[in-house]
Amino acid sequence: MSTLETQRTIEEAIDTLAGDERFLPELKGGSRKQKFESAKEILTTTDKIIKSYLRVSRDNGRVVRIPAYRIQHNNIAGFYKGGIRFSETVNEEEVENLAILMTLKNALHRLPFGGAKGGVVINPKQYSDRELYEVSKKYVQRFARDIGPEQDIPAPDVGTNEKIMDWMVGEYKTIHPGQNYLGSFTGKSIENGGAKGRREATGKGTYFSYCWLVHHWLKHWEAVEQNWPSSIHRQQFEVLKTLHDRSKEGNAIRVAVQGFGNVGSVAALEAAQCTRLNNQVVAVSDQYVTLYHEQGLDLKRLAQFTGGKGTLPSSEEELKMAGIKATLLPREAVLTLDVDVLVLAAIENQITTDNMDQVKAKVLVEGANAPITQVADSFLHQQGCVVIPDILANAGGVIVSYLEWKQDRVTQLYTEQEVFEEMYEHMAHTFQQVFEAYVRKGLKSIRQTCYLQAVKRLVTLLYRHGKLY
Repeated sequence: MSTLETQRTIEEAIDTLAGDERFLPELKGGSRKQKFESAKEILTTTDKIIKSYLRVSRDNGRVVRIPAYRIQHNNIAGFYKGGIRFSETVNEEEVENLAILMTLKNALHRLPFGGAKGGVVINPKQYSDRELYEVSKKYVQRFARDIGPEQDIPAPDVGTNEKIMDWMVGEYKTIHPGQNYLGSFTGKSIENGGAKGRREATGKGTYFSYCWLVHHWLKHWEAVEQNWPSSIHRQQFEVLKTLHDRSKEGNAIRVAVQGFGNVGSVAALEAAQCTRLNNQVVAVSDQYVTLYHEQGLDLKRLAQFTGGKGTLPSSEEELKMAGIKATLLPREAVLTLDVDVLVLAAIENQITTDNMDQVKAKVLVEGANAPITQVADSFLHQQGCVVIPDILANAGGVIVSYLEWKQDRVTQLYTEQEVFEEMYEHMAHTFQQVFEAYVRKGLKSIRQTCYLQAVKRLVTLLYRHGKLY
């Protein structure tokens, strides 16, 4: 989804809330209309867009000027929070849209954060460690006045990791001597105050969102089987019931995963190792290739080959070297394979009007941010597909980031088991609220239900804080 599409979806959610007189019933007539219009202006407008250029010396002696961004959308729910991505595709509109999505995601999951996002226009694979260290330091120097543990708390995103967060924390500490610095960034290494399990959290949460729906929520849908809000609700129920029954009978649910980085590789391993559902991961992809094997891929060997870097074997020689049986396909083939479940864990705008009618998966899980455009999402929904949207599915990372930020404030460490238990409990509570509203109220899509829940919390806070005029 683009920034404009996201803003329109927010406006639609606010219009729905305005028409429900049970929500903020004390607001009446013209005053009610005016205050909800005010909420639209606030939530579709970004608080601050900061752009700078990082001057960095390359190893060859050349000095380059690299565009960098920190965009803060809204902080009515708490301090700004959002990742920093290093990618040559970074641009202002992308970062702003991701900042808005962070505001909605944090609100949906009841976290005490607003939304922000950062980006640096580089391909980190083309930079040495020394150069990346300089980029990381310069980023903190440029945005030092706008970030901090009680202002704006960045985290890793595409192209960044715990090493880069550690470097950034070190620079923040140098710039702000004597101040609390551990909570200035999350996603740090465990030795530097990071939370155990943070790297795996987004992938685990992404898989959990699908597993919870098929394994746990199905019985709630069965309770309203004779009184479906719409034919699409019935079709979606049948999709999930088919998968559940197939698994229970000992037959495999065929899963494909786009992206084999921190999110995709973990989600794929979770699917393959799941004891509740009989999954078979038949395809994975990265930016170069799709690997397909009808009998299921050896994910442990693939993970060993990639070494956490996300680059899969892309030739017959590399497949033989890795000991992997697979067919090499074009990278985009993963999106249209004949599978049951498709996990989208790469980048945005992957399923569009160009390929939406070729998608065969009936359950799509957005592990990445905005991988399905608005038109494609509507099309898939009308086909009876179950699309678990990004702000619902991929929140494991920010939930664990919240736990990391909290433990840094009280200097009391969580165990890995405690981290995942709290993350799953938090996500399950959100899922329960979302799908209860979606089925019981007959809302038009799962995505719209998520936006409605998030916007409802934000509008309530804006009203209680006296921000609506």
